[in-house]
Amino acid sequence: MKKFGLVGFPLGHSFSSKFFNEKFQNEHIDAQYENFELPSIEQLPALLAANPQLCGLNVTIPYKEKIIPFLNDMSNEAKAIGAVNVVKVLQQGNRPRLIGYNSDVIGFSGSIEPLLAAHHRRALVLGTGGASKAVLYALHKLGVETQLVSRVGRSGIISYADITPHMLANDFKLVVNCTPVGMYPHTDECPPLPYEAMNEQTLLYDLVYNPSETLFMKRGAEHGAVVKNGLEMLLLQAYASWDFWNKE
Repeated sequence: MKKFGLVGFPLGHSFSSKFFNEKFQNEHIDAQYENFELPSIEQLPALLAANPQLCGLNVTIPYKEKIIPFLNDMSNEAKAIGAVNVVKVLQQGNRPRLIGYNSDVIGFSGSIEPLLAAHHRRALVLGTGGASKAVLYALHKLGVETQLVSRVGRSGIISYADITPHMLANDFKLVVNCTPVGMYPHTDECPPLPYEAMNEQTLLYDLVYNPSETLFMKRGAEHGAVVKNGLEMLLLQAYASWDFWNKE
């Protein structure tokens, strides 16, 4: 039996195992999918050694960048993005060969593109981790200018305190949350933004999909914003993951 899995920490919020195991059952595929919670990415070699039937991994918070030194190769797109969320495992004796890909960019692009309008020409991207790198790459390909936001401002990155109501009302009609803020079980949290400045032209996209409506989305919707969670992105990137794992 082939084995696939998800690497990250923590993983209590994830739907990936349910999705893939249902897929395997429905399509009569002799495989299983497991969650591998690793408190440290340094435990990856031991995980691979203990699971010689592993054929592929998904990678989530906080290891989309930290896993790169463990890889033997990466797709050109993953190299350009600087983050990996899919790993193909080629079993070659005692040392498996690991090839990194990025399906987040595929999932995000396919999910957000139908919602984009002419006034979504500039976006605030919340967070600076591996997921935000894929989002930046996708938005640039879609012709959207971006501004990174973090808790602490630095060169090229503004802080949440720098975001004014005027910016949201006039300049940035698209906001993408690439942080885990508001994710289960911390559902009473949301990024600190001037939500009152949002309106019906505002599009809020949250990569979080558990809960289905985050506080970030709820507060935006109260002021007329169009909101979307990351569930469709998850499904689209999962389909792409399967393609990468089975790529010759």
